[in-house]
Amino acid sequence: MSRNPRGFADCSWLREAFLDVPREHFVPDKVWWPAPGEDGRYPLIDRAEKPWAWLKAAYRPGAALITQIDDGAVSATGPAKGAFTSSISSPGVIVELIRHLDPEPGDSILEIGTGTGYTTALLVCRSGSAKVITVEIDAGLAARARACLRALGMDPHVVTGDGERGHADGAPYDRILSTASVRQVPAAWLRQLRPGGVLVAPLDSPFGCDLMVRFVGDGRGRAVGIPVAQVEFMRVRSQRVPRSYEELGWPAQVNSMPWTGLRIAADATGQRVTAGAALGGACGWQGRV
Repeated sequence: MSRNPRGFADCSWLREAFLDVPREHFVPDKVWWPAPGEDGRYPLIDRAEKPWAWLKAAYRPGAALITQIDDGAVSATGPAKGAFTSSISSPGVIVELIRHLDPEPGDSILEIGTGTGYTTALLVCRSGSAKVITVEIDAGLAARARACLRALGMDPHVVTGDGERGHADGAPYDRILSTASVRQVPAAWLRQLRPGGVLVAPLDSPFGCDLMVRFVGDGRGRAVGIPVAQVEFMRVRSQRVPRSYEELGWPAQVNSMPWTGLRIAADATGQRVTAGAALGGACGWQGRV
C-alpha cells in the first residue's frame, strides 16, 4: 500500500458520498473562474447564459470556483478583479481533505469555513447531521449553505461566527477540519480536540504554498502533525497579514528540507516545525510519530 496515495484510495464510503451528493446543488448560479482572462479580470460563468460550461466547471476535478471576491464587496455581475475570499474547493482537494481527516461513522466533527456547504454535506454522509457542526464567518454564506443542506434533508448545526474560536459548546470533537488556511494553528482548535482526535488544516509555509497538515491531538491543547499535501487555500480573515516564518516557528533553513519530512508541534504557545516522521491514519495512509 502506498504511504500517501492520491484520490479516494480505499475509502469506499467517500467515493459513495461523492456519488450521492450533487455538487451542482451547492454551486451558485454565478461563479468566477479562478484564472484571469486577457483583460486581467476573472471571467464570470453564468448558469443561465452558459449552462453546459457552468456544469462542466462545477465538476472539473482540479478546479475551484470562486464564489466571493473582496468579502462580498464585488457583485457577481461580470468579470472582476479583487481578492478571492470564498470558493467551492475543487473536488480533488476535497477528497484529499476528507480522506486525511478519516472520520469514522458517528464521529463528532467541527468544520471551519462552511462556504457553500458542499464539504459539510459530505461529512454529514459519514457522521450524520446531529454530529456535524460547521462555522462560517459570513452570515450570507452561512444562510445559503443552511438552505442548500436542508433542501437535501440535511440539518447540521450551521453557526455564524469566527471559526478561529472553534465552537466550544460542541467540544470536544473527534475531528476538526478547516477549509481556510492559517499561518498559526488557533489554540481553540487544539483545546477542542479529544485525546487522539484529528485536525486537518492548510498551513501557510515558506514553500510558496499552503501545506495540508494532519495533526493528532493529546486532548490537553497540544497536537503534533505532518504535511500530507501541497494546497492553496484562502486565509482566515484575522491571519491575512504576513508574519515572519521565524516568528511562526519555522527553522531558518527550512527551504533546504523536504516538506514531506517535516513535523509540526502546536500548542497554546505557538508552533514548532522540525524534521520529523509521520502520523498514523486510515483510508490508505499510515505512518507513525
